[in-house]
Amino acid sequence: MSSQPTAPEGGLPARLPEWARPRESERRGLGSLRLAETTILILLGLLLAIATINDVAQQTHVNHRLVADLHTWRAVTGHNYRNLSVEQDLKGHTTRDVVCGNVSPGGPKERTQVCLVLVGPVLSGRRDVSGGYYLPAQTVDERRSRYACFGAAAETGLCGLSKPPAGAPSAQPLPTGR
Repeated sequence: MSSQPTAPEGGLPARLPEWARPRESERRGLGSLRLAETTILILLGLLLAIATINDVAQQTHVNHRLVADLHTWRAVTGHNYRNLSVEQDLKGHTTRDVVCGNVSPGGPKERTQVCLVLVGPVLSGRRDVSGGYYLPAQTVDERRSRYACFGAAAETGLCGLSKPPAGAPSAQPLPTGR
């Protein structure tokens, strides 16, 4: 009275240990264990699916925000440059981003840069400019080299220099808001 299926001699089921061989029917008393294992596996699969969908949706929102950041910088400065740098607030998990680009044509960081601090949601493809600052060309230490802060950047004391460095063009505050 074996519950084992008949298999050709030397086939895969014959080589497996008895506990791993396929059965035609469940052994007595083990149905609830299999039900619990199946339920746990389904719940784990559901948890992984939800986590994956959440991660993809979050990344889509971040990508949408970064595109809006670039569009906002181009609209506020009037420059249609492609080589812009975007710095996200990854530690605080906020939507505060800083977008920097040259004030005149040239390679990245070869000219004086204007950096805009962008906050808030994306509305009509753009974001609010809460402030900003300027950076001299070839800047290595960005925190100490900031000058001509405006908006929230000036209020929070983000500028390291009180006046433009020698040779830097005069900086004019850009409009904040939309």
